[in-house]
Amino acid sequence: MKIAQAILREELEVFDKTFKEAVKSQTPLLDRIMQFIVNRKGKQLRPMFVLLSAKLCGPVTDSAYRAASLVELLHTATLVHDDVVDESLERRGFFSTYALWKTKISVLVGDYLLSKGLKLSLDNSDFRVLQLLSDAVQKMSEGELLQIEKSRSLNLSEAVYFEIIRNKTASLLASSCAAGAYASSRDEEMTEKMRLFGEKVGIAFQIKDDLFDYGSENVGKPTGNDIKEKKLTLPLIYALNKLDKATRRELIFIIKNRNRDAGKVQYVINKVSEAGGIDYATGRMYAYRDEALAILHEFEDSDARKGLEELVRYTTDRKY
Repeated sequence: MKIAQAILREELEVFDKTFKEAVKSQTPLLDRIMQFIVNRKGKQLRPMFVLLSAKLCGPVTDSAYRAASLVELLHTATLVHDDVVDESLERRGFFSTYALWKTKISVLVGDYLLSKGLKLSLDNSDFRVLQLLSDAVQKMSEGELLQIEKSRSLNLSEAVYFEIIRNKTASLLASSCAAGAYASSRDEEMTEKMRLFGEKVGIAFQIKDDLFDYGSENVGKPTGNDIKEKKLTLPLIYALNKLDKATRRELIFIIKNRNRDAGKVQYVINKVSEAGGIDYATGRMYAYRDEALAILHEFEDSDARKGLEELVRYTTDRKY
């Protein structure tokens, strides 16, 4: 991501200030938690997508900086809430907000971040940007609930899988790129083009996450976490549709009832690999990556385009 970071060096400094200002609070406890969150921010992928999309489509305006802050506020709020839902004690190698402050405070902190995002947009009349990102929040919730519902019945169809990840994972990246494009261009056609670009990158990103569970792409030992959590992933869906009925029944039984048995989970991983599930998912991931790059190449060559190309390739080539 070095090219993208170099291109956005000045913009990321401005974004940093905007974001820190946006999360300030008058309540000492809340301020302490906000500082904890700000100091442990991740790779800032989504704000970079917002700012590069803005740069690709026009000048980087104050509205674009606010859009990047809104995206980061929404993303952070969903992570805080996710850790509560998953009872996760760790986030990016550190204690999670949930581990340190437990359920009640974590839920309120997530709500606070959401409300700060709304206020930041409304105070500055960024109505279209807010509309684009509110749509993503709605879709993320729908995707998460659909996944929970389907993991109970293990009703595995590829169409349902893509509906889940389009909503749960890709919608925020799609809206991030659309918001950046709109903030700098006010052009609806360009905004929709960049929304579609972001959606394709988001889908490729999620398939890459699926593949990590099988220890593919030289990431070391498989984790099997998705299997333990009965999550629908593309390699598994493909394999189940290819295997004979008896093996399929056996794998579904393991996923439902023996998903904490390391040996059984490894057996599922091996069967998915033998059935071609990993190769199939890898092929689909690269197809979405190439579709995203094709949309980018409709724009003239520029630093912003080079930065976005690098982020797209990072999405599918990353090692964690």
